[in-house]
Amino acid sequence: MDLKERSKILVTGTTGLSGSLVIKEFIRQNIPVRALVRDRNKARQFEGYANVEVVEGNMLQPETLQFALEGVERALVISSAYEHMVKTQETFIDAAKAAGIPHLIKYSGAAAGIGFNNGNFKPAIEHLKIEDYLIDSGLKWTIIRPSQFMQLYLPGTHSGVDITQDALMLPIKDAMETPVAVEDVAKACVALLTQDGHERRFYEITGPDAMTMIEACEIISDIIGRKITYRDINYDDYRANLAKMGFSSGGVELLTQLSKERAKSIESAVKLETHKRLGIRPTNFSEFIFRNKEAFLAR
Repeated sequence: MDLKERSKILVTGTTGLSGSLVIKEFIRQNIPVRALVRDRNKARQFEGYANVEVVEGNMLQPETLQFALEGVERALVISSAYEHMVKTQETFIDAAKAAGIPHLIKYSGAAAGIGFNNGNFKPAIEHLKIEDYLIDSGLKWTIIRPSQFMQLYLPGTHSGVDITQDALMLPIKDAMETPVAVEDVAKACVALLTQDGHERRFYEITGPDAMTMIEACEIISDIIGRKITYRDINYDDYRANLAKMGFSSGGVELLTQLSKERAKSIESAVKLETHKRLGIRPTNFSEFIFRNKEAFLAR
């Protein structure tokens, strides 16, 4: 492909939940974008879209990124929290700077729960370390910090409803959360990647509904027409459930850390300024569950 025909926007981590939905939003808006993947075979969902250019490369191996970074003016930095996140993203930032990319947007995170201590949760610490590295890099930067994802209430996720038990089983007592739909975050990312005027800004983003898990279950029950209850379980049972789902011992401990911090937060903030600034209508929790109703109906 001729360089003049190539998109000047690059998105990393595009086979994961967050990155894939960003690419889908580019598709929806028919805006050219370049999607970085380690394995092209895992990006087949993007085949056939004229505005998506899939490029292979490894964020930990700068020598594989030359073609991906060529001509790029803005890039969105996403990678797994479970796979050497600090080294991966800092290595990519260095490669982007060497390639002359002027502006990076980091997909970070921020708990909405009031009382959540980032210092007790390893991924939060790592996100902050990467943010500082990007800010100190000399590049133009923008940081977006979504709260907990609404998608994590869906069956099959580590904090989702167990449809075999008709229950949401977590060790967080009466904690409150303000989850955001990842689709809303994807819309925000596309805006940050395609508009000027967002340099040196932090964008925190939650959904519009602060709720306890009991309240979340009531909403889910009303939408799907089946009673879902919240069960406050102990940490040993939670760890056992995660292990049955296939999480590694390291993953189990990270998610247990997360739950311990969530349990402190009997209040949660609603932050909709990013939606307002970028012209995005906030997705409420009821709407999200209705869109994904079928996920709760299979046994």
